[in-house]
Amino acid sequence: MLKIGLTGGIGCGKSTVARIFSALHIPVLDADEIAHRLVEKGQPALTQIRQEFGPAILNPDGSLNRKNLRELVFSDLKQKQKLESILHPLIYKTLQAELEQLIAPYCIISIPLLFETGMTHLVDRILVIDCPIETQIERVTIRDNLTVARIQSIIDNQVSRAFRKANADDLIDNSNTDYRLAEQVKKLHNLYLSLSAYQD
Repeated sequence: MLKIGLTGGIGCGKSTVARIFSALHIPVLDADEIAHRLVEKGQPALTQIRQEFGPAILNPDGSLNRKNLRELVFSDLKQKQKLESILHPLIYKTLQAELEQLIAPYCIISIPLLFETGMTHLVDRILVIDCPIETQIERVTIRDNLTVARIQSIIDNQVSRAFRKANADDLIDNSNTDYRLAEQVKKLHNLYLSLSAYQD
């Protein structure tokens, strides 16, 4: 089965593109979704995170306080690396297990930090969703209600737009949210179907 790695900067529209592939009956595995499941109450990863970062990262009901954890890791690189060393191996293991269950010509594996986490070996092709940084900031400001400074620091923590584009096998321009996005996805869908047939 052909494995397509879907990536792009924050606010570039990865989720929207993933939904369009899903509507075409293509399985989508989402690393962020897996990460959310791994830190739910009762999960071993949450216990590990609490041991590393202390009780302040939990809500009174024992669930993860995402806001407190985000503040902590984005203001301290060492803490960010500590969190990643707990979560990334578990995300990778879960992805591998879920991949083995799939039967399809190809699948989409959405990994926002595909390059940053060195997970490119997991996929056969890399699909990058791209838009200008100004557009990223505008979208994330509306969506997540974060300050421009915080969004900029997230962007600065990711590989550059130029790096992603240079390392993409396929590129979707999502500067405008209009019908052309679905058109671009449909073209790639046909390409991936033909490549998967060739792969078999």
